[in-house]
Amino acid sequence: MEDKNDWYLKMLAWRELHINQRQFILLLSFVVGVVAAIAAFLLKSTIRLIQNLLTENFSRFEVNYWYLVFPAIGILITSLFVRYVVKDDISHGVTRILYAISQRKSIIKLHNTWSSLLSSAVTIGFGGSVGAEAPIVLTGSAIGSNLGKFFKMDQKTLMLLVGCGAAGAIGGIFKAPIAGLVFTLEVLMLDMTLTSIVPLLIASVTATSFSYIFTGSAFMFQFSTYEPFAIHRIPYLILLGIVCGLVSLYFTRGMNSLEGKFRKFKNPYAKLAIGGVTLSLLIFIFPPLYGEGYDTIEALLNGHSTSVLDRTFFLGLGDSPWVLIVYLSLIIIFKILASTATTSAGGVGGIFAPSLFIGCITGFVVAKGLNIFGLDVPEENFALAGMSGLMSGVMHAPLTGIFLIAELTGGYNLFMTLMIVSTVSYLTIILFEPHSLYAMRLAQKGELLTHHKDRAVLTLLKMENVIETDLTILSPKMSLGELVTIISQSKRNIFPVVNPEDGVLVGVVLLDEVRNIMFRPELYQRFNVQKLMISPPATINQDLPMEKVMEIFEDTGAWNLPVVDTQKRYVGYVSKSKIFSSYRHVLVHFSDE
Repeated sequence: MEDKNDWYLKMLAWRELHINQRQFILLLSFVVGVVAAIAAFLLKSTIRLIQNLLTENFSRFEVNYWYLVFPAIGILITSLFVRYVVKDDISHGVTRILYAISQRKSIIKLHNTWSSLLSSAVTIGFGGSVGAEAPIVLTGSAIGSNLGKFFKMDQKTLMLLVGCGAAGAIGGIFKAPIAGLVFTLEVLMLDMTLTSIVPLLIASVTATSFSYIFTGSAFMFQFSTYEPFAIHRIPYLILLGIVCGLVSLYFTRGMNSLEGKFRKFKNPYAKLAIGGVTLSLLIFIFPPLYGEGYDTIEALLNGHSTSVLDRTFFLGLGDSPWVLIVYLSLIIIFKILASTATTSAGGVGGIFAPSLFIGCITGFVVAKGLNIFGLDVPEENFALAGMSGLMSGVMHAPLTGIFLIAELTGGYNLFMTLMIVSTVSYLTIILFEPHSLYAMRLAQKGELLTHHKDRAVLTLLKMENVIETDLTILSPKMSLGELVTIISQSKRNIFPVVNPEDGVLVGVVLLDEVRNIMFRPELYQRFNVQKLMISPPATINQDLPMEKVMEIFEDTGAWNLPVVDTQKRYVGYVSKSKIFSSYRHVLVHFSDE
């Protein structure tokens, strides 16, 4: 063990001596990009292998009852793997990355470099109605984080390497280098300088390049039928953007609500049974819900819309546009239930693919509906734009939506179409929902790091670091004479009054309130602390986020406030001056030199 440690320390010393920090970060970002691309290739290949083994003999023209079995088996295997092998929560990958960043540690556990990859491959391969992208983003970020920890990088560099892993994962799995970069800046909300962007670019471009080597130069979705942007269609694109924003709101609020309902089931096997049965029934009735749904996207983008009715009870009714619209609308409605059932029951996956899937169908349904009323609207273009609109709305990331869809399909000639729909969708949803589905859970806890630097720094401040415990505690029954003795020995002008039996804060004594009688000895036994104390303007719970603490200070106009626990027991005091001092300290480290 000593020899190993000696080798490790010598290696670190050699690196510090021969490779400067900036060059080494660029080298690490390249390595992260390569490994993220390999991980993305392994994940997609494993999913494809499992799906081919299970479904390659399925007939297009018959309802298949295996759909009632495979999804539940996949969730069962994944749930047992996570429970007994991983022994950790690996769901909600992007939310976990945001949490790691918001805690200013950027430390992601080592098992995340492989556990999300294996579990999501089984979940999706067997039909789980989720995407592989969030797990691979968590995998890439874990690779960056653990590589940085191995070389003893500081926290700022760790955060950058987490971003490199995410950018490389997106670039690698989608062959979309620009989207990888923009996703990291927009969704992960890293506040980067131009110097920091270079490693992100290296990771993203490297991962994309290796993905081309592994899988060829074809775009992820073949899209050859498009019409050029036309000014007279702008009102229809605005309408599509509004619809995408509202569907995004349904997606966000619906999934959050359904996850809350599943959390009420405390027995994991009950959740497994309910989720597995729900998912299997939905996929049996709506086969496009099987897996990521990319076959359906491919069909709608290339004019084969009736093929979505294959293996369903609606087969043969595709000639009626209303049947198709109703069927696809039902898929939009039930997709969030299928995705939530997958993850809440024990499966592992993300919302990238579901948002693309619902977006494509939303765009197609809007176009189909407009065409029924005699308007000339290109359905394939609208399906493409719908993907951009839903991603922009669900993730609150319009630039990611625009660049990702353009890079996924090669639809660069439709930038104006994508920009209009994405922007309108984003503007629509932020009227109702200030946070993306990823960020919503952290925002509710006050643990979300954002581009707003003041709020970001307040998020990084922790209550335990600003609570002062050096104030002298008084008992309500103390006499004025005892109080004067304590005041003469104290350097503070605030004295919390605490009930000695249960430690509950009952009031405070301010020096200014007793100054006029403290030099009158004849009153020392006539007054006690209980008569002299006053109520504080407010009390602060020790678990409150710092942003809420500052709101209380602003509302009360106070400079010092007592801190209590959930049982109102006295913990300490917090002052504005202490917060400002800590704020300046964190801001120095948060900002780039």
